[in-house]
Amino acid sequence: MSIQNLQYFFAPKSIAVIGASERPRSVGNIVMRNLLDGRFAGPILPVNPRREAVAGVLTYKTVADLPLCPELAVICTPGPAVPGVIEDLGKRGTRAAIVAADMSDPDALLAAARRYDLRLLGGASLGVCVPKANLYANFAHMQAHPGRVAFVSQSGALCAAALDWAKPRGIGFSCVVSLGDAVEIDFADMMDYLSKDEETKAILLHIETIRERRGFVSAARAAARNKPVLILKGGNRSTNHPIGQFLSETLASPDGAFDATVRRAGALRVYSIDELFSAVETLSRTKQVRGERLAILSNAGGAAIMAIDEINTAERGSIADLSEKTLSQLAKVLPRGRRPANPVDLGAGASADDYTAALKVLSEALEVDGILIIHAPNAMTDSSEIARAVVEAQKRYRSGVLACWLGGETASAALALFAEAGLCSYNSIGAAVGGFGHIVQHRRNLAMLMETPPADLANFAPDRVTARAIVENGLSRPDGVLSEPDSRRLLASYGIPTLESILVGTADEAAAVAERIGYPVALTLSSPDLPRKWDAGAVALNLENADAVRSAAEGIMRRVRDVAPEVRIEGFALQRMVVWPHSRQLMMGISCDPLFGPVLVFGEGGRAVELVRDHTVALPPLNLPLARQMIDRTRISRRFEAHGLRPEANRDAIAQALVRLSALLVDNPEITACDINPLFANHQGVVAVDARIQLVAPDDTDRRRFSILPYPSGLEEATTLHDGSEILLRPIRPEDEPAHADLIGRTSPQDLRYRFFGSTQKLQHHQLARMTQIDYDREMAFIASTTGTDGHASTLGVVRTVTDPDNKRAELAILVRSDLKGTGLGSILMDRIIRYHRKRQTEAIGAQVLAGNEPMLRLGGKFGFEAVTGADPDLVECTLRVNPETA
Repeated sequence: MSIQNLQYFFAPKSIAVIGASERPRSVGNIVMRNLLDGRFAGPILPVNPRREAVAGVLTYKTVADLPLCPELAVICTPGPAVPGVIEDLGKRGTRAAIVAADMSDPDALLAAARRYDLRLLGGASLGVCVPKANLYANFAHMQAHPGRVAFVSQSGALCAAALDWAKPRGIGFSCVVSLGDAVEIDFADMMDYLSKDEETKAILLHIETIRERRGFVSAARAAARNKPVLILKGGNRSTNHPIGQFLSETLASPDGAFDATVRRAGALRVYSIDELFSAVETLSRTKQVRGERLAILSNAGGAAIMAIDEINTAERGSIADLSEKTLSQLAKVLPRGRRPANPVDLGAGASADDYTAALKVLSEALEVDGILIIHAPNAMTDSSEIARAVVEAQKRYRSGVLACWLGGETASAALALFAEAGLCSYNSIGAAVGGFGHIVQHRRNLAMLMETPPADLANFAPDRVTARAIVENGLSRPDGVLSEPDSRRLLASYGIPTLESILVGTADEAAAVAERIGYPVALTLSSPDLPRKWDAGAVALNLENADAVRSAAEGIMRRVRDVAPEVRIEGFALQRMVVWPHSRQLMMGISCDPLFGPVLVFGEGGRAVELVRDHTVALPPLNLPLARQMIDRTRISRRFEAHGLRPEANRDAIAQALVRLSALLVDNPEITACDINPLFANHQGVVAVDARIQLVAPDDTDRRRFSILPYPSGLEEATTLHDGSEILLRPIRPEDEPAHADLIGRTSPQDLRYRFFGSTQKLQHHQLARMTQIDYDREMAFIASTTGTDGHASTLGVVRTVTDPDNKRAELAILVRSDLKGTGLGSILMDRIIRYHRKRQTEAIGAQVLAGNEPMLRLGGKFGFEAVTGADPDLVECTLRVNPETA
């Protein structure tokens, strides 16, 4: 994962075409023609040992014969010759190459390229086009218009199809990149580069396969903070999966894990090429909305009702509940006889002024987040005139406006006006509601990056000692499947309520224990080989006396021996029956995705869980807001509401159980599968009735590693200030936002100007969230924290770095509370971040410092930073070579 030398694919000053040809329809011929027809401004250097010229351009016999070193090479030769060509290009100093051929031996290709830091696109790459730079280094059959959208795909055929699809629709591109086999450059590299490209306002990805997911997730999260990232992925939509040993394994499909990854990254997933471009058009043209409440303004009541049906059916937001104030204002501007309501029906004869007046009222309504304007053509109105009025009006208002102009020929002129004005427009109700749905889902996904979780679980103290002892003991079992009592004890050690389970060996022992714990009881067979006990008749409930317990135990043994004589039997698990009135049956669990690693599963439980398939998947680690979002994505969550005599289920207790299961997994990555089914939930809380957990010792594969790094508690360390005060140095956490705001508030304006290079009085929530919600894979922020006698935690100072994807340079910033200067805290923080990057093998730490910031310049000098004044005399560039040997 690196952006090193990628600029040569997008802005080369010279290009060599290796294998340039005069043979019609050959790759070498098409690439030459595309470069020449595109009027690339730099030298085009064809290499062909058998021709004097190609397309009228003088050729060279070998790479060594070229009169200058090409910054980019397009290799059109057959696959076996490519490693040798790469070797020759590397010796000349070329830094980027596009490989059009399929590669049967990619390792040889990579070995040759890495010797010379030469970046490879391909093999089997269609190439690159950058319309604004007149760069068409590809063999596509047509080229793109200039635009602000980047399209990256593994499929050259889809790249060509996208160009064909977009051109008649007037959709332009900042670049189109065909990754091909992605032997060296992958999606993470492209997202890292394009997220910083000023010409790119949105990134579209078509994905077939992902080989390395840690870089992908980190790059997607970083890019999505800067601009919309939309993803189209083929395959894996089937819900028919083989029945595995654990429910969590069958419910957490690869596609479900991919969905969870896209959501957590803040990106948006779509399911067709049409939807891909429609979604990016909507997101790039619509003003940002603050919520999901939609108002509908229309001259056709039937069309408006259809829009409401679409929204309710597809759950693409909600219909805004208009306030009395808004209804009163609407009543003043609506045509006579029209009743104010949402949808707002203007009537068939509504004029441009009617639309403008109603749009003004809705735009000023605080309860409205977006406005969908629907116009049906008729003989009484001028569609184009109304469209012009809408264009002028929406420029003045804060609300996101979407226009749906129904019809064909009559609507075309209005749609052209909207396109010219940059206003989102659609010619069908389904497309318009789908567009608002894209806005809603994208907003939800971005919110996952900006959550501020409450601090109540930050200080949650599980019994880690007991948990580790259970895990270590379980790893010694041949199959790693914990006994039922141990599974419950492990969950209980992390605060997940369970019903006590007692393991007994015989029917008589079961009867004796039942007498002791009291009736009624439940009896189940304990076997690591029997995941679905109900199906084998291995469960008996509501047993009222000792004879019933003995009889049930004997019956279970007979049935299981008949159905599955080979299973291992460890005895019986005995539980006291507990009445949980008004409970809902849920399930939650852990699975291990082959690509994205550990995932969490939640949804409706019970015996038919695989048939109902009402579940959702999420990436750990979870906090409470993420857990609540996970719950809300299931259908059964609607049944948590109070209805009839049934009280509302305790959503907070369910969310806390999910967070604690996530914490259990983070601390014990040996857990590869876990089923808690059923998990009863009612107004009182939750309780795990049955649990099954499997452990596997860690290995050298990437399967067990988290896609999103959990909080690195191992980096915490205690130290003291000059006055002997004890402080804790630790990585920042999302729940530190309030304390971070307090740190800013207790810092002088001068110190804030030095830190933020400008006047800063108070940071907004999204700014503070960005500082506290960091990706530990790419960023690090150590805070100095202390806890007062009242238990309140304070942040005394912070040092943070953002490391580039190549791990070459980390940009540093440091802030110490103004009243703590002279305590040694600045030096402590600086020493901590330097030690961190020395271990991480980062080459250098850099910082831009205002020339007047003498304290920071002295601190940097103390630790060996080299200070250089650049072109701007007000700025000093400070650099510390942390690991010069890695450069």
